[in-house]
Amino acid sequence: MSRFLIAHSTTDGHTPLICERLRRGIEAAGQHAVVRPICETDAADLAAADVVVVGASIRYGKHKPEVGAFIARHRAALEARPNAFFSVNVVARKPGKDVPEGNPYLRKFLKTIAWKPQRLAVFAGRIDYPRYGWGDRTMIRLIMWMTRGPTDPTRSYEFTDWNRVDAFAAELAGLGAARAARAAPPVKAGPPMAA
Repeated sequence: MSRFLIAHSTTDGHTPLICERLRRGIEAAGQHAVVRPICETDAADLAAADVVVVGASIRYGKHKPEVGAFIARHRAALEARPNAFFSVNVVARKPGKDVPEGNPYLRKFLKTIAWKPQRLAVFAGRIDYPRYGWGDRTMIRLIMWMTRGPTDPTRSYEFTDWNRVDAFAAELAGLGAARAARAAPPVKAGPPMAA
């Protein structure tokens, strides 16, 4: 059994929901997983993990500065074990931008960091107009209007494809299983049985 650390950075609280879904999928596959905010994750947490997953949402096209700082500070620990990164953004609601190679925000972010994650994913997030302050609500409505997205300020819109989240959890669980198999001591053959 491998131990997973899922560290996240969130803007509006949707990324932790995705992390919890990943945790449940990983644990259903017989692994153990812990979800923690990046700001509460330290070197000891990373050292205790066999597999590390980092997830982060964007706002106005950028991940929070804490994400890049966390990766720079812990790059060696990330690279020393199986690892993955996923981004949560609303542009991923569009076909072609819902995959790592087609998502502009994920591609742009990867160019700013030295770490090269072994697995990547991108998930569409949520727009929760009633929770936003006037400035954010106005700006996000303008962006949505320009990109032909929903603009009703009285509603919330969730775009997450939970089946894709579940598929990524299964992929991650496979990483953990492979890691555990490599770490297991070889099985010694017993003496031949008498006929």
